[in-house]
Amino acid sequence: MTTSTISAQHAAAQSLSQGTAGTALLRIERALTAAGTWQDAHVALVLATSGPVDGSPSGCLVHGAPALRFVLHTATADGEPRYQHAARTLDRHLHRITRSRLDTAQARIAHETPGTFDEYDLFYGLTGLGLILLRTAPASDTLAAVLTYLSRLATQPLTLDGLPAPGWWAARDPDPLSPTPGGHANLGLAHGAAGILAFLALAARAGHTVDGHHDAITSLCAWFDQWRQDSDDGPWWPQWLTRDDLRAGHPAQPGPGRPSLCYGTPGIARALQLAAIATADPARQADAEHAFATCLTGPRLATLPDAGLCHGLAGIYQAATRVAADAITPAIGTHLPELAATLTAQAGATDGSTALLTGDTGVQLVLESARRAAAPPLSGWDSCLLLS
Repeated sequence: MTTSTISAQHAAAQSLSQGTAGTALLRIERALTAAGTWQDAHVALVLATSGPVDGSPSGCLVHGAPALRFVLHTATADGEPRYQHAARTLDRHLHRITRSRLDTAQARIAHETPGTFDEYDLFYGLTGLGLILLRTAPASDTLAAVLTYLSRLATQPLTLDGLPAPGWWAARDPDPLSPTPGGHANLGLAHGAAGILAFLALAARAGHTVDGHHDAITSLCAWFDQWRQDSDDGPWWPQWLTRDDLRAGHPAQPGPGRPSLCYGTPGIARALQLAAIATADPARQADAEHAFATCLTGPRLATLPDAGLCHGLAGIYQAATRVAADAITPAIGTHLPELAATLTAQAGATDGSTALLTGDTGVQLVLESARRAAAPPLSGWDSCLLLS
C-alpha cells in the first residue's frame, strides 16, 4: 500500500472502470454462478494488486484501495470469508481516505464556496465512498458522517452572486466540450443529484439514517419535480442546469437527451423509485416507473451510442431488471426479454476495450443477468451503479 505516486501501469490495473479490477468483478460473478472458477477470479485479483495499491486521497469507487475493497466485498457475497486479511487492510485505508475527503469538503462548505462534483459524486467522490461503506461497514461512524455531509448538501443551498443554487452546485464544466460559465447543477446518476438521492434512499431502505436524512430525500425529490419536463415521448429531465437556466426557471436543453444510465432519464427514474420506496410514497413510485418505462419504447433507445454499461443498452437492461424487481406497475418487466435479446445481438458494439463502464466487461456482466433470466447478480456488482 502506498500514498505516493505509482506507475501508470499499476494505476490502470487497480482501476474498476478501466482495468483488471473490473475484470475481477466479472470473474467473481461467474464464479458465484458456477459459469467460471474461483481460480480465474483469483488470477485477476492478483493482477489487479500486482504493484503498490494507491492509498492516496485520490482513491475512490473506481480507483485504488476503495475500488479494490469493493471488489473483495463482492467475493464474499456467498458468505465465504475470502481475502479477509486483505479486506481488513483495505478497510483502514477506505476509512482514512473517506475521513480525509470529508475534512476537505467540510472546510470548503465552511467557506461557503461551491465545490466540484468530484467531491461528492458516485465515481470519484463521497457518494461512491459511502456506497462501499454501506456494503462493508454499515454501522460505522464514517458512513454516518458521509450521510450527514450528503444530507447537508441536499438541504442547505448556496448563494452565487445573489442567485440561489443547490448545495451540490459544481464549479466546473460537466465536460470540456460543454462549457457552463459559472458552473452547473448536475442532475445525473453518475455525477449529480440523482446519485445523491439514490444513495440516501438505499441507505434509508437498509435502515441507516442520520438527522436530516429524510429532509434531504424530500428536498431532492422536490428539485426533480421542479425541473421535470414533459413531452409526447414521456417525462424527461435536463442533464444539467446553468446559471441562466436557474434565472429563467426552465432549461435551455430543448428536449430529452439519450436515455443513458449515467445522465439520462433511466438513472433519474431509478433514483426516484428508490426514494419513493424509502419514504413509502406509492404515487411517486408509480410515476417514476412510468418515466422509466417510456424510455424502453419508441425512438429513444435508438439514440444510445453503444451497448456499454454507462452510456448504452447494457446499463438500461441492468437498471430495468432492478426497477422491475421493485416495481408496483407491470410495464417494465414485459420489456426485459426483448431488451435481453437486443443486447445479446449488440454485445460487440462497445468501445472495443475490456473496460467495465464503456467496454466489453460491463456488457458481459449484464449478459450474466440476462442468461439467468434477469436474476439479480449474486455478487451484487451493480451496486457500484447505485442500482441496488
